[in-house]
Amino acid sequence: MGLCKRKETAEITEKKPEELDENGGIKMKKQISLFQGVAIIVGIIIGSGIFVSPVGILQNVRSVGMAFVLWIVCGIYNALGAVCYAELGTSIPQSGGEYVYIRRAFGDMASFVCLWIDFLLICPVGIAAMGLMFSVYLLKPIYSDCDVSETPTRLLAALISTLLIAVNCVNVKWATKVQVVITISKLIALAAVIIIGFYYIGKGEVENFQNSFEDSDTSAGAIALAFYSGFWAYSGWSYLNFLVDELVNPVRNLPLAIFISMTLVIIVYLLANVAYLGVLSPLQMLSSPAVAVTFADQTLGPVKWIMPILIAISVSGTMNGTALGMSRLFFIGAGNGHLPQVVSMINYKRLTPMPSLLIILILTLIFQNTGDIFYLIEMEGFGFASILVMTFASQVYLRYKEPDLERPIKVPIALPASLCFISLAIVILTFYQKPHESFLALGLVAGGTVLYCIGGKWKNKPKSIQDKIDWGTMFVQKMLLVVPPSKPEDLQFE
Repeated sequence: MGLCKRKETAEITEKKPEELDENGGIKMKKQISLFQGVAIIVGIIIGSGIFVSPVGILQNVRSVGMAFVLWIVCGIYNALGAVCYAELGTSIPQSGGEYVYIRRAFGDMASFVCLWIDFLLICPVGIAAMGLMFSVYLLKPIYSDCDVSETPTRLLAALISTLLIAVNCVNVKWATKVQVVITISKLIALAAVIIIGFYYIGKGEVENFQNSFEDSDTSAGAIALAFYSGFWAYSGWSYLNFLVDELVNPVRNLPLAIFISMTLVIIVYLLANVAYLGVLSPLQMLSSPAVAVTFADQTLGPVKWIMPILIAISVSGTMNGTALGMSRLFFIGAGNGHLPQVVSMINYKRLTPMPSLLIILILTLIFQNTGDIFYLIEMEGFGFASILVMTFASQVYLRYKEPDLERPIKVPIALPASLCFISLAIVILTFYQKPHESFLALGLVAGGTVLYCIGGKWKNKPKSIQDKIDWGTMFVQKMLLVVPPSKPEDLQFE
């Protein structure tokens, strides 16, 4: 194929034994500990949602009591989904998350659809939106009396996105340490909200909790929409499965990290919602564009400016964790021929999937310069729910296809089957609520399928075309100092 050979790179022979596989080729090291794994999951889940829009449930069910019921139900649902992912991650301990599980169950085409949705609709759009949100809240103290200007918002969003991707390119440990620091920062911010809120409750500010189920809207539509809002507030628990190859002792640490992080997030979310209602009335919450900022305005006095900054830090943690996890997904997918081959390569000095990370950055910067980023964010919901349907369906099917597969964790088959049905209902609801975004997403997936047939299935390309592809691959290899992983065929399930 004309690629730069890894054996021809002298520096590879200087690598430490743990950085080489049994054939002497390079690989990504197992260097993510249990503590760092918990920090990654918590750092991704607790992003802007609990600070900015915990009203998503309240505005649909219309009562404090029902809102808390839905927060608990949504937390349990996502925790059960995380348990299913723990089974999949320990029985198929490979980086790539749901992409790997879907490919093993349903084959090449289904896994490509999953990868394409993540590649185009979920990862770069999510990071782009979070980058813009980071900018808005970091600049809010400067533009205290007016809306934040669009130009500095986009420039700062591009800067933070580039910085976080650069950290991930240089060193995985740096990326996980950044995630730990940011996670601790956002937990401190939430602790401040909780302590202040409970202080007000201790002074007798409990009128917002009286008759808490009065005027509840318990219709199926209201509950479904409220569940939808809560479902996304907890999203992010699956990202550690993308990093299984780099997780120390994954059979033990993956389920532990998921259990610890989900328990912590559910408790923190419930306490934060109680604290908000100790200071703000339901009406104030519903009319606030950012509940934590309104909360700070009424409680922190002259230091109220600190809350927008803490929100920005929180959002950057979600951005960092998303880049860390998704880059591994694209790395694995490229190794299976679903993306350009160079995306499956590793920088031989840093042992990081640099091409994959840079692709994420390029797409992120493109989306940050579009005129209607929030329209695309709504499509992201459709994409993620669709992937969950395929993932839970693959878990059910693998029980019959590979009954003898070693499963260190084994959940009742009814659990993934039920979650598959619920996720499918969410997809149908998305079509009903957001038909334009949903059909556009379907169109993008269909377009990706055409590219897959041309790039992935067209094996015998004319020599003139193949030579150009090889030249481009070698050019990128030389620029980024990347080489193929030791055994790309190990990524296949054929």
